[in-house]
Amino acid sequence: MASPPLTKPPAATARMAGVIALAGTAQYGGGPQYQPKTTPMVMFVTGAAGFIGSHLVDRLLAQGHRVIGVDNMIRGTRANIAAALANPAFRFLEVDMADRQAIRTVLYPVFESLAEPVHTVWHLAANSDVAAGVADPGIDLKDTFQTTYETVALMRAFDMKELAFASTSAVYGNHPEQLVETMGPLLPISAYGAMKLASEAHISAATESHISRTWIFRFPNVVGSRGTHGIIYDLLGKLLKNREELEVLGDGSQKKPYLHVSDLINAMLFIRNNATEKRALYNIGPEDDGVTVASIAQAVLDASKTGARLRYTGGNRGWVGDVPRFYYSVEKLAKLGWRPSGSSAQAVSRAVAELVVERGLI
Repeated sequence: MASPPLTKPPAATARMAGVIALAGTAQYGGGPQYQPKTTPMVMFVTGAAGFIGSHLVDRLLAQGHRVIGVDNMIRGTRANIAAALANPAFRFLEVDMADRQAIRTVLYPVFESLAEPVHTVWHLAANSDVAAGVADPGIDLKDTFQTTYETVALMRAFDMKELAFASTSAVYGNHPEQLVETMGPLLPISAYGAMKLASEAHISAATESHISRTWIFRFPNVVGSRGTHGIIYDLLGKLLKNREELEVLGDGSQKKPYLHVSDLINAMLFIRNNATEKRALYNIGPEDDGVTVASIAQAVLDASKTGARLRYTGGNRGWVGDVPRFYYSVEKLAKLGWRPSGSSAQAVSRAVAELVVERGLI
């Protein structure tokens, strides 16, 4: 179902949207949201009703842009974009970006009717359940790679020149050393990582032909409000079913970097506005080596006040395709001028506090 046609918001509405967004986002590191002076433009966001996509939509609207958002609503929800839907500068359409016919039927008329072209495409639509993709690689072929292929094809059809792409640390595979953007060969161990890497390659090729600039963001583990997956979400789901015992996959020693979604959005916008490379590729993450699964499980227990006992399933990883430990280099991003506002531990603490309330555990 589509929302009303996209219109330019009254100045007062745009100003108020920005005030609400700024006032409603607490900071755990003391830094403000990244809000550069921008000229209002038309932005296209895939995966707009999902965890990260909905936060990006809110921020783009707060900056005064007009936004067209699409989502297949498998994991996205209208609740995530409730505030955006009330903004006349936002238009939402329920479309599967892997479905070429749906794109032609629903999206072509929208872009044909625009008074001005789309300035930047933000492609976030993808499968977010890594374990499901291991069990059935066809999920990631369709929802992670095919969505990229069709997004790039749509850009060619309507001469859209700039693409910002949500990639992942999973493209690196399982490496004991620090993960640096220039390392290789890249050997993913999950279908999700493989299809994200294939997407990066396809985008790179398109940047040689019809796309002028691309920004590729390799995400760490991202946490925060509206989360639809990940360890915190999963642990809270288990406690909602059984308040007596909390099962934790692995032995608790798995250790990864975590970033709060608000910091992630800050970094994405900063890179988009400051990186000058034709193909800009950046790791985004905290400046530490992460926190353990055991510490996250304990934080969830403490916040839930259930008093449940912990039970570890054993082994050094959670599932087939899981990378149990990785350590990001974010030196390149720091040299560009951006640093996170908090550590992995602070990101987890804030996310736990948000999701315990959102999921109704307390």
